[in-house]
Amino acid sequence: MGYEARVKSLIEHVMVALYPRTEALPGIEDTDVGAFLDRYHEESTFLMWLGLVAGTFVFIVTPILTVYWPLPSFLLPERTLDEHAHRVTSSRLYFLRQAIFLVKLAAGLFRGAHPEGRARFAMAPYDPDPGTRRTP
Repeated sequence: MGYEARVKSLIEHVMVALYPRTEALPGIEDTDVGAFLDRYHEESTFLMWLGLVAGTFVFIVTPILTVYWPLPSFLLPERTLDEHAHRVTSSRLYFLRQAIFLVKLAAGLFRGAHPEGRARFAMAPYDPDPGTRRTP
């Protein structure tokens, strides 16, 4: 597994932890987040991608600060991972909240555009992307 594939799998791990499956909505794991991340990497600026990767690593290394477990987030049990996700997003430390917000921003863009998620809110799916850059 190459470097980019490993980074992408870590980003997916964090997005799944932040947007889990519920009774009302599908989770990120129910969608093709891998294809979205490939497209996001291609179409976003370097700083946006860097922010997503940095936020991912902040989430992975901070369980020691939130749930007091000296493990990376991908080794936490599901219940503890959920508690970590809640605590890190509501932390009193602004830097932590903002770093995680960068991941939530990208995941929210994807989840909000996904046809199944839009259907749950009685919204029509988006038209297919014409593949051209849109300017105002």
